[in-house]
Amino acid sequence: MDEIYGIIPVSKFKNAKTRLSPFLSEKEREELLKVMLKDVTDSLRRYVDKIILISADEEVLNYAKSINLEPLMENNNSNLNKALKQAMLYCRGKTKKVIIMPSDVPLIGKTNIKMLIDSSKSLDFIIVPSKGGGTNALILKPGAIRTRFGDFSYKEHVNAADRKKLNPQVHDSFFMALDVNTTEDLGEIMVHGENTHTRKYLKELKITVESIHGSERLRVSRG
Repeated sequence: MDEIYGIIPVSKFKNAKTRLSPFLSEKEREELLKVMLKDVTDSLRRYVDKIILISADEEVLNYAKSINLEPLMENNNSNLNKALKQAMLYCRGKTKKVIIMPSDVPLIGKTNIKMLIDSSKSLDFIIVPSKGGGTNALILKPGAIRTRFGDFSYKEHVNAADRKKLNPQVHDSFFMALDVNTTEDLGEIMVHGENTHTRKYLKELKITVESIHGSERLRVSRG
């Protein structure tokens, strides 16, 4: 049996990241999702035995094949948590643990993923919070809990692990907490994302960033 698989759920590329419009066009947002997925998978594949990408969208699944991920067609009438349950059932009996990651955390490679995954060999449940009370990574046995991704999922997941007596361990990481949703998030990628596919793409779009001292910390603009 393998040690650990990655699971990445992706809904679709088209109409993604609408909070970034009109700063980025639909086509640019679609490409952004692809380069972020490359950063996540490039960082993960060095430490996991296999990466499963689950989606109901044929375009996403075909793209997964093109970057050597294992595509898994999502069941009909599904949602994010049902898709993750399906993916974990698929992994059960094949691997001891899974790491569930979103596709939009391009700075994951800036944190110590090896340490995190090595720790999971002796820990039942590891969770990485996101900004705003969400969850940006879970490491657990396949099906150990029902995932509860949605508003304030971090606390929901910790409570679910507590109920199962899994002794949840929190890994707090600035880089893994940064999922990209706003223009200021793009600025953080420009500041911290050296050598990532995402920063390279943003530079191609002539995106620039400067530090300010107002309600936001960064001013992001296009040249």
